[in-house]
Amino acid sequence: MKKLCLIVILFSLLLPTIGCVADVQEQKITVQKQVGEDKVHEDFREISDRKKVSTAIEIVKSADWENAKIKMERYPDYQFQFPLKNGSQDKIASYLLWISPNGENVEIVTDGGKYVKLTEQDSATLYEILTGEALS
Repeated sequence: MKKLCLIVILFSLLLPTIGCVADVQEQKITVQKQVGEDKVHEDFREISDRKKVSTAIEIVKSADWENAKIKMERYPDYQFQFPLKNGSQDKIASYLLWISPNGENVEIVTDGGKYVKLTEQDSATLYEILTGEALS
């Protein structure tokens, strides 16, 4: 009887933890890269490493976003998406990313009309996560 009680207690403690781990493992970032001079993007990478996904999401969420209508002179260099948990709803957050002309920062625009130019450090970190390359 004691063994059964112990098993039930352990199971009840581990079950919520297993659910949380499954949620984190399912998070991934999909990245598309611009090809040619047109507005055509093709699948480029998929990032599923939990630490990289968490870091990228944290950079994007903590950025100092502005509500602004931005008109860029060229099509975005990359597009990326990741799932967002918003209460009980799952959403896909989509972003358009440009490398600034000086090559030291990235600029991001959302389809909801928000804009941010990331710091050099955040730009380098996010760019490396998304592309696997250093920002030059």
